[in-house]
Amino acid sequence: MTPDQLVTLLVLAAVVAALIWDKVRSDVVALAGAAVLLFSGVVRPSEVQGAFASPALIALASLFVIVYAMELSGLLDRMIVAAVGLGRRLGALGMWLTVGLCGAASAFLNNTPIVVLAAPVIKESAEKLDLDPKRFLMPLSYMCILGGCCTLIGTSTNLLVADMARVSGQATFGLFEITPVGLCIAAVGGLYLLLVSGRLIRASTTEEPARGDSNQLIDMSGAQVGTPDVFRPHVEFDRRRAAISMLVFVGVIAAAGVGIAPIAAAAFAGAVLLILLRVISADEAYKGLRPEILLLIAGMVVLGIALEESGLASAASDALVWASEPLGPVLALALFYGATLFLTEVLSNATVAVLFTPVAVALAESLGVSPRPFLVAVMMAASAAFATPFGYQTNVIVYQLGKYSYLDFVRVGLPLNLITWAVGMAAILTFFPL
Repeated sequence: MTPDQLVTLLVLAAVVAALIWDKVRSDVVALAGAAVLLFSGVVRPSEVQGAFASPALIALASLFVIVYAMELSGLLDRMIVAAVGLGRRLGALGMWLTVGLCGAASAFLNNTPIVVLAAPVIKESAEKLDLDPKRFLMPLSYMCILGGCCTLIGTSTNLLVADMARVSGQATFGLFEITPVGLCIAAVGGLYLLLVSGRLIRASTTEEPARGDSNQLIDMSGAQVGTPDVFRPHVEFDRRRAAISMLVFVGVIAAAGVGIAPIAAAAFAGAVLLILLRVISADEAYKGLRPEILLLIAGMVVLGIALEESGLASAASDALVWASEPLGPVLALALFYGATLFLTEVLSNATVAVLFTPVAVALAESLGVSPRPFLVAVMMAASAAFATPFGYQTNVIVYQLGKYSYLDFVRVGLPLNLITWAVGMAAILTFFPL
């Protein structure tokens, strides 16, 4: 093992341990890990700079500004009233219906803006109905992840895998080719969230001390990064500002969805347009940013870069090919799915897709079977990050907003990982025979 690999492993272990300990702010933990990796020379300054200026962070920051403009216009308050009305008629079922609708929308729209928009609405609605928002925020993120697995455009990971497979000489994936597999996983995962997750979340809540009033400025340690409540009470509805902000939001999603511009470019343009149209002032736009979330993601991206640059990720890929060949196609597929699932928790989805798509083709060819099942396994497993708050951007958003602990995600997400692994294997072997 090289010195860089040793340092990277030690930093990874220390970061995970600190997050589980939950006594230091999570963004500080991530940035401290990035600082150690930079100081030790495992990552270069240009790579750290790239992490802090990544398209994902630009998109997320811009979407925060757009959603904050909706809040200031009173539009989100109107949406809260509608959600509360649904909840009063149907109780908790109304909240679950909202979560399900968000998951369905994620099959066709980028799930990050959906969660950015829906999470505060669900939080406020649940609180007004005297329901624990924790019961719904984590399932919201999970359902949007599961929904994104149902179509080729549901997540950028699917598109990346499909494009790399095409470059490798494989047949082009159809828009709904992976839908049967994704629907099976989403259906079983949704039932688990509806029937089981609430009990696990309530159990974790009773073990923790009260976090304080959610309408106050909270300065908790660890995962509970101090942030004011997302909503100001009783914002007066401004029809013009609400209409423009909603049109900009829809325009951003549409432009990214049809391929006119990447989501980062479209969201950035939308945020700037709202400032130029005086829907939101520059000072308000800065206030709408959530730096604790953005810096947390950037710090974890640096850790992912270190895993890749140090050679640990490629070494794991080589070991997977060596270990899988003697097992036979079915067991090799199961091991490959599990390895992809595990690495997605510590590496970015795009990194896992880039690393494992060539491995999928090489492994299938070495076994003399179709690469299609292995490629679909990459699509499903690379997005199915449930066991940590950092496996997926939407997890980070609800992690902060819901004031969860690191172990909350392990408690609820790890069983979901195992369930989707088993269901995904069965569905892939059914719809994509070896």
